[in-house]
Formats: sequence, structure tokens, C-alpha cells
Amino acid sequence: MFAIRVNILFLSQRVPYPPNRGDKITTWRIIEKLSRDHEVTVIAFAHDDDDVEAAKVLENEKGIRTIAIPHDERSKKLKALPLLFTSKPLTLGVYGSKVLQRAVDAELPKTDLAYAFSSSMGAFLVGRGTPWVMHFAELDSDKWKQYADKHRFPMASVYRREWKTLRGFERRIAANAITNVFCTPLEEDIFQREIPGCPSMVMRNGVDLGHYTPKPELAEPNHLVFVGVMDYYPNVDGCVWFADEILPQIQAKIPDVKFTIVGSKPTAEIVALGERPGIEVTGFVDDPRDYLERATVSVAPLRVARGIQNKVLEALAMGLPTVGTTSATQGVEGTPGEDFLLADAPEGFARNVIGLLQNPSEARRLGDRGRAFVEKTYDWAACLTPLDGILKQIDPS
Repeated sequence: MFAIRVNILFLSQRVPYPPNRGDKITTWRIIEKLSRDHEVTVIAFAHDDDDVEAAKVLENEKGIRTIAIPHDERSKKLKALPLLFTSKPLTLGVYGSKVLQRAVDAELPKTDLAYAFSSSMGAFLVGRGTPWVMHFAELDSDKWKQYADKHRFPMASVYRREWKTLRGFERRIAANAITNVFCTPLEEDIFQREIPGCPSMVMRNGVDLGHYTPKPELAEPNHLVFVGVMDYYPNVDGCVWFADEILPQIQAKIPDVKFTIVGSKPTAEIVALGERPGIEVTGFVDDPRDYLERATVSVAPLRVARGIQNKVLEALAMGLPTVGTTSATQGVEGTPGEDFLLADAPEGFARNVIGLLQNPSEARRLGDRGRAFVEKTYDWAACLTPLDGILKQIDPS
């Protein structure tokens, strides 16, 4: 345990509470651990009224000082468009803020260590002199490269430009931080290949094994589920692909199969899927576990992804047999065929799902193995132990 109590400034794109989406789950767990032995101040963007209220909960109920900066992402995107005629990444326009920078600068003189979660937050710490950690929630430039590969002109050109300009910015911030944190070895490998010579480490995301527990007795026959924020392009693309290319093959063998898409902010394209036979789109739900408990199989048909997918960890923790693509499961350090099933082609994906639905005993065995795997590998207490090593790098004297 680190003996000296230090002052830590944590920067986040979103108010890191409640832990109801991927980035908030990770940021809250890190902050929760750090605040047990140290003084933590959070500066984060508040994207809506819920974020404003969550910041009050952090401050008043959790005892974590929180400065929430209002942020209208839609208007910021429009204002960032002129950056297309410069060499600056659009990301820095969308998440740039003089108000947030002033708040950061006011806190840094009394800060021993700053922690930036996502590259856009690292921009507020470059050249400020305070030791700081760059936590790449995902290597954003690589994400934009994947987007470019999946789109046509003109968006492909926009995404390709963002990939190249953001990669240059990532090189700058990576060299400025005391270490660069990634949630999977795969992303660290990409980082070391593209931005060599900078210090880096892996700190896995975890899963709350007490919150996500198996309840196989509640499962409904032939019920498939996907959980995710449904205005996020990789989730939208994956669910549309599944509905168009995979689900019809499953329905041909199992006509009463049901596919439930669970998650907030569904786009018009996702809402339209709910009009198709056998598909339900829920929108926001208070507790996704209600749907995970009722499912027979969890599907993760993502074709664009990096990092570790919390949706996969949570399904495995629930003891749900899971079928995913390489993109969805590459950050999960399990064994395909033992801990989950893997397929990238529609035919193979459908075949795997059909096999599980038609063989409940094998589905149960796969679900049990998945639960045992996450218990062994993704307990939060173990996953966050690298934080202790980071703290040992600073000298608050």
C-alpha cells in the first residue's frame, strides 16, 4: 500500500458516475480505488442534466470533490467543423474547453498527480509541469482508422484525416506523460508499434462479480440479447449487421427466436429494427440485468472495436453463453471455444447461436466456463493493482 496521502486530479470526458456505461464503469472504479487512500478531485464534462445530478451525488454522497463543466457535444461538433481546413484533430475541437482548462490550471498547483482518461483529456495537461498519467480508454486514432475502412466517401476521408491528425497528437501526449495505460495487451502492442519509445502498461477493465451473477432459472427459451449504448456507431453497425445477415438464418431453423437490443439512445436505424418480426428494441432501461437474466445467449456482433468490451465481460459474469466476433472479443483474454464462441462470417455466427439454442446442456456448460473465467481473470480488485505501481512513481515532497 502507498503510505503517503497525495492529491490526485482526475479528468474525464463524462462525469464518472453512475457506472452505467463502459467509460463510466472504468472511471468510477479507478476513482473509487484512488479515493480510499488519497484526496481525489474530479473535473469532467457534464453532457446532460443526469450528469449534473451525478456530479452532486459524487460530491455530497461519495465525498469526492467534483467540478462538472457543461458540455453540448452536438453544438461543439458543428463548431469544430472549420478545423477540417487545419491540421488539428476534430476531437480537440469537440472536447476543447477554455472553461475546463481554467479549472484544471487552478487545481494543478495543489496536485501531486493528474490522471487523464482519454486522449482528449490529456490535452489539458500537456506542458503544465505536473506529473500525469495518460489512460487511453481506447487508442482513438486506431478507432478512426477502423471507421474509415468501414465507410465510403466523403466520411471515409473525414475519418482517415482524423486518424492521421489524432495519431500525431497521441505521439505528443504519450511522450509527455509519466506512463500510458491501456486496457488490453493488443492496444499496447499497437501503441508501441505506432508510437515507439514511450512508457506504457496494461491495466485491465474488470467486472463486478457480485453485481452480475448467474440466474439460469430465469432464462427464456430462444432469447438472444445485446446490451450497449445504441447511438454508438460500432453498436449500431453490429446490430444492423446481425439483424440483416445473421438473424434470418437463425429464424429459418428456430422460428420463435427473439432478439432484444437493450440500451439507451437508439438511433432511427435501430428503432426501425424493432418493427421486424422477432426483434425488440427497449431503449433506456433501469437495469440491463433484467434482460441478461432472461436471455439464453448473449451476442456481440461488433465489426469495429478496440479495447475490452464490458458487455462481453458482463454477459460472461452472468453465466450467459456468448457468441462474438474477433473485434468484440479480442480484448478478452479468454479462449475461443472454451470461454465463449467466435465467428466473423454470418454463417458461422448463426451456426454457433443455433447450436447453443438447440443444445441447452452445452449452452449451460459454456456459460459456466465463462463465469469461471471472469472470476479468475477480471475481478476489479486484481485488475486495478497496477495503480499502486503508478503512485510509487511520484514524490509529493
